[in-house]
Amino acid sequence: MIIDSHCHLDHFSAEDQAEIVARAERAGVARMVTIGTRLHQAPVQKAIAERFSQVWCTVGVHPQQSGENDIPSVAEIVATAEHPRVIGIGESGLDYFYDKAPRDVQQESFRRHIRAAREAGLPLCIHARDADEDVARILAEEQRAGGSFAFLLHCFSSGRGLAEAALAMGGYLSFSGILTFPKSEENRAIARDVPLDRLLVETDSPFLAPVPLRGKRCEPAYTVHTVRVLAEVKGVAEAEMARITTENFHRLYAKAA
Repeated sequence: MIIDSHCHLDHFSAEDQAEIVARAERAGVARMVTIGTRLHQAPVQKAIAERFSQVWCTVGVHPQQSGENDIPSVAEIVATAEHPRVIGIGESGLDYFYDKAPRDVQQESFRRHIRAAREAGLPLCIHARDADEDVARILAEEQRAGGSFAFLLHCFSSGRGLAEAALAMGGYLSFSGILTFPKSEENRAIARDVPLDRLLVETDSPFLAPVPLRGKRCEPAYTVHTVRVLAEVKGVAEAEMARITTENFHRLYAKAA
């Protein structure tokens, strides 16, 4: 079994969702997590997870949307996560590539999501783009100030420094279709050095369709292509990589059952 640890099923119509989940199952992707990007839209994520037994969800505010409304309090995030199908917090983090929200707002939102994840006892899904130093700094500061918390750097495409810092703090790294792109040599080199027990896979669908489907609308079924390349990078059988990443997923997302 393969688990797509990060997708956005709310980007698809209700009819498409049913077909996408069915295609994923046929491809061997038996479970998936639809990710929250706006807290006020958490009911949408929860409804999708309630509709499909194969789907879990997270709740949170994406850094690109963190300036749209007041930053939710830690208590608000924790309360929103109190649902049987919500298995994580996020996605939160920093995005200095698009800079759609002021950086101080992104950073404060990120800190509140970290604290909410710690209080709720749920892992935090982190978005990091062109902000490696600040992501590593905030993670370290929050860990020193409040203690450890579980987290995942999703769709990992950052530098080696952030990967090593995250791993040293007990974090996990998830790789997407980017791993399969011809010019992603550095991404594959970093994946090669990540311990087997810290690896997850994802699509980030409907974005980043992997080779050989690059350019198409991505969906959870395509996780199989990332698993195949990750297995090659790590020098293990494809079925073994599916088993490893599934075990890692359940270790991190302990609420998932």
